Amino acid sequence: MGKKVTIVGGHGNVALRLTRLLSQSPHDYIVTSVIRDSGHTAEITSAGATPLLLSLELAPPSDLITAFQGQDVIVFSAGAGGKGGEERTKKVDYEGAVKVFDAIEGVNGDKKPRLVLVSAVDVRDEGKIPQHYDDQDKAISDRMRRAIPAYMKWKYEADKNLVQRTEFKWSILRPGGLTNEPGTGKASIGRTHLSPTVSRDDVARVLALLVEREDAAGLAIDLVGGETPIEEGLDTFVKKGETDFLG
Repeated sequence: MGKKVTIVGGHGNVALRLTRLLSQSPHDYIVTSVIRDSGHTAEITSAGATPLLLSLELAPPSDLITAFQGQDVIVFSAGAGGKGGEERTKKVDYEGAVKVFDAIEGVNGDKKPRLVLVSAVDVRDEGKIPQHYDDQDKAISDRMRRAIPAYMKWKYEADKNLVQRTEFKWSILRPGGLTNEPGTGKASIGRTHLSPTVSRDDVARVLALLVEREDAAGLAIDLVGGETPIEEGLDTFVKKGETDFLG
């Protein structure tokens, strides 16, 4: 039987791309897609997943525990998308993420699902600028924090919460600015600069690889546009095993 994967936030642009990749994979995945709008059911089914109607904001933790029981990997790709102001951003990007973490811990048995969390590049302690940032990175970081402060704040709080968890394995993918351009199959992966932008196709491709990469547990992986083949770049970074990313 194939690996069981549940995608939280299944109707997002990256999540739908990931669903299609997994459903077409020779690994024979069994994909469940958590959505909150029944109007998206047909699109989820067409992409190759089984839709599960469940509101991350409203559902009790017990519903998520039930949904995660027997799953191998959970992909958290939910987000408020900048809609609803700071209150909703906190509700989805932080509280929703923590609810998922708690639910994974609540799954019965010793074998908990592994988590792949989609975060964002440059999510960090504002007072600690990474040593590899150049002047362009610092300017981009400053613009991001002025433009989307609530998003950066609550993504950081979710990531900080996750890295304290020890009852299940997790990996964090931190994409930079996203585009809808066709994927190139190439990127810069690991400790990157903050540009150039990266295609959603290529983000989904990295997520699909991480579904199989249990050896990426405990890592936070930056992803922006670049010229290194994705499989090669991911493999190189995973083997380095660098973990100090939050500051």
